[in-house]
Amino acid sequence: MAGRKVSDANNFLSICVLMTTLWNVTHTSTEHEFIANYSKGSLPTVPKHLSEQTRVLDLSDNSISELKTSDFRSLSNLQVLTLSYNSIRELDFSVFQYNEALEHLDVSHNKLQKISGLPVKSLKHLDLSYNDFITVPLFPKSGKTLKLNYFALSIRSISSVSALLDLELDTLFLDLEYLSEYSPGSLLVFSAKTVRIVAPKNTNLHIFLDLQFSGTESLEFSRISLEQVEDLEMFLSKLNKKSTLQNLTVVDIKFTWENLLNVFEAVGRSSINNLTILYPTITEFQDKYFDADLSLKSFAIKRAQLNTVEFNQSIVYSTFSNLNTEALTISDSGILYMYCPVRPSRFKYLCFQNNTLTDTTFKDCHHLAMLETLILQKNRLEDLSEVSLMTRSMKSLNYMDVSQNRLQYKESGNKCDWDGNIIKLNLSSNKLTESVFRCLPNNIQILDLQSNQISTVPKEIIDLIALEELNLASNKLNAFPGCSHFRNLQVLNIEYNFVLDQFSEFSQTCQSIQKLKGRHNPFRCNCELREFLNLPKRSVELVGWPDFYMCEYPYDLRGTLLKDFHISELDCNVTLIIAVVLVVALVILATVTFLCIHFDIPWYFKMIWRWSQVKHRIWKTKSEEILENTQYHAFISYSEHDSDWVKNELIPNLEKEEGSLRLCQHERNFIAGKSIVENIIDCIEKSYKSIFVLSPNFVQSEWCHYELYFAHHKLFTENADGLILILLEPIPAYTIPARYYKLKALMDKRTYLEWPKEKRKHAFFWTNLRAALQIKLPYIEEMKELGSAWMGKNLLSV
Repeated sequence: MAGRKVSDANNFLSICVLMTTLWNVTHTSTEHEFIANYSKGSLPTVPKHLSEQTRVLDLSDNSISELKTSDFRSLSNLQVLTLSYNSIRELDFSVFQYNEALEHLDVSHNKLQKISGLPVKSLKHLDLSYNDFITVPLFPKSGKTLKLNYFALSIRSISSVSALLDLELDTLFLDLEYLSEYSPGSLLVFSAKTVRIVAPKNTNLHIFLDLQFSGTESLEFSRISLEQVEDLEMFLSKLNKKSTLQNLTVVDIKFTWENLLNVFEAVGRSSINNLTILYPTITEFQDKYFDADLSLKSFAIKRAQLNTVEFNQSIVYSTFSNLNTEALTISDSGILYMYCPVRPSRFKYLCFQNNTLTDTTFKDCHHLAMLETLILQKNRLEDLSEVSLMTRSMKSLNYMDVSQNRLQYKESGNKCDWDGNIIKLNLSSNKLTESVFRCLPNNIQILDLQSNQISTVPKEIIDLIALEELNLASNKLNAFPGCSHFRNLQVLNIEYNFVLDQFSEFSQTCQSIQKLKGRHNPFRCNCELREFLNLPKRSVELVGWPDFYMCEYPYDLRGTLLKDFHISELDCNVTLIIAVVLVVALVILATVTFLCIHFDIPWYFKMIWRWSQVKHRIWKTKSEEILENTQYHAFISYSEHDSDWVKNELIPNLEKEEGSLRLCQHERNFIAGKSIVENIIDCIEKSYKSIFVLSPNFVQSEWCHYELYFAHHKLFTENADGLILILLEPIPAYTIPARYYKLKALMDKRTYLEWPKEKRKHAFFWTNLRAALQIKLPYIEEMKELGSAWMGKNLLSV
């Protein structure tokens, strides 16, 4: 397991270089770029007919043993070629003579013993490590210095490394793990800016004593055994403040606690500013404090293991907490506690990631006034209020990371008391609920609450006026949060929540939003969502739009992209709907009113109503109740001035059909010898109804007054509805004499028929009038029978 970790560390830089190259290739190439991956295909040779546009070709983990010029002749655009983990024994760089764009070549983990030819001028990364080279391979002399960003080599014998000085390198990786031949006293001089050396397994080869560096800034040693630690200490002790070395990294080293303190002391006297120890194993512990001066910019120890039972935690914690360095990292080492410095500290950066620290760490610590960054990620912190109290004396603290803990905030516990200068806080991956918004630094600008248990943003929280970026992804939000308490919010992340709708508050209060991350949420596609769809028009960047924004509800729209969801303004605006309904109603009412006025429809309705009333009364009237001596359907009373209308319109239309209606008119039906009054009374008594043709002339006629009086008298004596009033012409009320009080009463209480001036209404008028008079008269029927019998008798006598 340890060997694998060291191998990963040794290849870390080459992987970074490879990824950088791939990034540059894939992001600067044209639209015809092409990546061909043939790894792990058991290929014995390079595949034929590769695309000429191929830029990245991966042939790793195959069985290729030989390379030919024809294999790559057509690949003029090739930039990255990986041939690691094959069986190649010889490499002639001339096979790449047609690949003038080649920048990255990895031939590691093969069986190379010999190389020949010169690499193409464009080559920047060459990995020849983990092959079968005995000594440093020589490149042919060309008169020009070969420049490479990265060069990796594994050798088994060192007689001279002068050949490496002919190369101008940024990074040199030299694997000496299987070094078997070495002449002590030979100077091993390296000039690359970064040198990474894997120490020999053979501890009798003391190469550290002969190492020298010219212009090297970063140095990394790997796989240093306990027996080689003293050689490393001696190498470091030879360094002075004038050395160019700035960064020292030691990977997979075994040492005692005393060895570590000696390394600290040697580094403190050198030019090294940054010391990193990865995968260390402490084999023995001595009760010894570090009291020398170690002035560093940064010190990091990661994944430390302790292979001893005796271990004084107090010595370890006090040693690390009182180091004279600006940045301290102790991660993945299981430390339980960390002491507060005994004097004002230079610490600006502290990282204790992935340990077992609790809430009591740095409690009442007054010597971290210069601390700017504190990272306590992946520990055992549980109480957010206790964490806030931790920062009270950290006056310079502006960034704190307490993510991936077990933090909760209970309002019944201690009150939160954050340092007022914290502007960036990471609380992600904890157990926090919406109560966390009552326990936050006032001046926070960037807040990460991802992966908690927050379901809403409460209405009553502290005002976070300075907050610019808020991450609420992977929580339990069921509505868009508002920004009433953080009005300057510019970036909001609500991805992977239960967000459905309720967008109105967000739209009204989050006016400063510039970027919104809302992917992978179950959106409810309704009216409120229309405002959300208008965000791009407000210059708000929707990250992942439109492919990751889909409707979840209603079910018939599930899977529909929000950009394809459309709903009209009329369906959503209640005020507009009411306005439209009112406008339509007014238009219809105006149209109906116009049609009624134009076609006089109310008159037709009034006449139909009267006709139906007459029919109803006729139906209720029994024929046997009509007097036996009734001879006429109606008696007509009118003024002589209206006689033309009566003779030319009224009588012809009512008596136009034979045997239809029988009218009593004084000119033709009054009996000679009787007085006028007797004739009037006689006609009214023998008529089913009385028709009065009303006009201004009518009220001026004395006889009309008598006729109306007698008819009105019959109305009350017989309790019948025998009056029909026809208004031939309008009669102003002031023209009716006082003695015509009965006429006034009748016109006020009884309905009357108006003679229409339009000819198209005449037919309807006569229909209604005939319906009011239509009834079988017994007297008429008897006369018809007598007439038929008399005619039959005469016919027989003939």
